[in-house]
Amino acid sequence: MLLDKLKSYSIVLASQSPRRKELLSGLGIDFTIHENTTEEVLPQHLTPCQTVEYLAKNKVDSIAPQYDLQKTIIIGGDTVVCRGNNIMGKPSDKRHAIEMLQQLSGEKHIVISGLCVLHKKRYLCNHDQTTVYFNPLTDEEIMYYIDFYHPFDKAGAYGIQEWIGYQAIERIEGSFYNVVGLPTHLLWKMLKEITDDD
Repeated sequence: MLLDKLKSYSIVLASQSPRRKELLSGLGIDFTIHENTTEEVLPQHLTPCQTVEYLAKNKVDSIAPQYDLQKTIIIGGDTVVCRGNNIMGKPSDKRHAIEMLQQLSGEKHIVISGLCVLHKKRYLCNHDQTTVYFNPLTDEEIMYYIDFYHPFDKAGAYGIQEWIGYQAIERIEGSFYNVVGLPTHLLWKMLKEITDDD
């Protein structure tokens, strides 16, 4: 089983996201966290799918020189919220968060998460996407959510696992965990693939 095989590696998560930490723990994998300090700069010439893979790889590359990659597997991830081909990013302040949620209200959008896994000199990069359908939100509901949950560190100004997910999300098409920030089913496949030759 993969879990037994992974015990012979040092698994490192290049992320400061508490949600990714929680989801990786849910897979039963022992790992350490190395918070990367790279600034998330969104390249202009890439599609949203290419962007999340680029950012995930950037996180991996920022810490890779500090590890023996013969014995280590490094995991990086990034998530964006898109309306059409426009990446919404994270809100810069309260007003920006209000504008984002007003745009999402009563509409559908796409959440894309990119993954990068590095072992030895081999990179695996991939992504997953989920379509999210929002019910209409009143201004009062938007203000309540922002005031009580402060979603300023979240792409699209919301977390599906919080109050707004219970109340406002009509349905999703795709992986729930992808929207939270880590497509666990995809990561499992990538870990199998990258350890196959060992």
